[in-house]
Amino acid sequence: MVPAGRQHSNTGCTAIYDSGSRNSPESSEKHQEFIRDLLTGDKQVSLEALEQTAERLRYPTSNISIGGRAWRLPGILTNEIVKRFGTNYIEDQAVALFDVVRFSLYSPLEQVAQLNSLSYSLNSAHAKMLTKEKDISFARSTTGDGFYVWNRDNSVEANINLYHFMHLALADNAIARSKSSGNVTPELGAAFHVGSHYELYQAEGLNPTSAYFIVGDVTIELARMVDQTKPGQVLVGDFQAPMTNERTGEIERVSAVHFIELTQETLSSLEGLELSGEPVDAIRCYLTGIREDRKFTVNKYQITDKHGLTRYAYNAKINIYRENSEPIFLGLQDTDLEHLS
Repeated sequence: MVPAGRQHSNTGCTAIYDSGSRNSPESSEKHQEFIRDLLTGDKQVSLEALEQTAERLRYPTSNISIGGRAWRLPGILTNEIVKRFGTNYIEDQAVALFDVVRFSLYSPLEQVAQLNSLSYSLNSAHAKMLTKEKDISFARSTTGDGFYVWNRDNSVEANINLYHFMHLALADNAIARSKSSGNVTPELGAAFHVGSHYELYQAEGLNPTSAYFIVGDVTIELARMVDQTKPGQVLVGDFQAPMTNERTGEIERVSAVHFIELTQETLSSLEGLELSGEPVDAIRCYLTGIREDRKFTVNKYQITDKHGLTRYAYNAKINIYRENSEPIFLGLQDTDLEHLS
């Protein structure tokens, strides 16, 4: 945090952690809430607010003089500068996980080729989104055998765009696999979830980097989900996401099932995109289930991980139809999911 009109060096996470360790168990929850608000809020604050925060964290403030002048930066610029040296807490953000199947069984050279191929598919999907004026500022962090991918934008529309981005990346990968030989192009499992996480930049020596990483509830859920996927499967987490009510214009929280239904309504904006030189006629995404009494019900699966912890998820299918080529079918049908309860 820096005071409006003055410069202040960011204290980072050390003071926050040390301060929290001194708290009694009774006040731990309130302290964690205070820390989350601190990491989420604006980094440019009044001098009074800065001093109150420093006192609570038991960490001294210091002044940094820059050329003997008083500087006042726009709040949004201050946020971008300070977060490069600290930790930020983000709520309700969509994250996709692309996982290379049987990655550890390949040779190092094959692993490099597969990660490079996946990286190309992600870049290709980004380029295609931009042609439709879908401004997705995507970031990615390696998991060793894949990537977490998220949108730097925290808006409601950003979550929708990331779900479409996942479709295009998986489609590009599927086309590449149909044309390649050997173990150059990876077979993927994928998962999509909306939740909270912390983001941080890692320093190289004394220098901050432009790359940052995320860790938190959303990445933990994704890792546990994708650990249970079959090759080619796409899972969607059981979440509540903020969406704009078109009738009232207000932000409301919707279930994962409703979220996918609403994203289907926006897929028409991607029609005309070219995949492997062929224009896309239509894209259909849905959560699988069974039809009973002329009604379609969505199946919710309980997943138990290696730690004995359980969570719920949905199985997703994506069908992409092109003008003069065979359709691209992504995901698995319910009949292929005996491994999920």
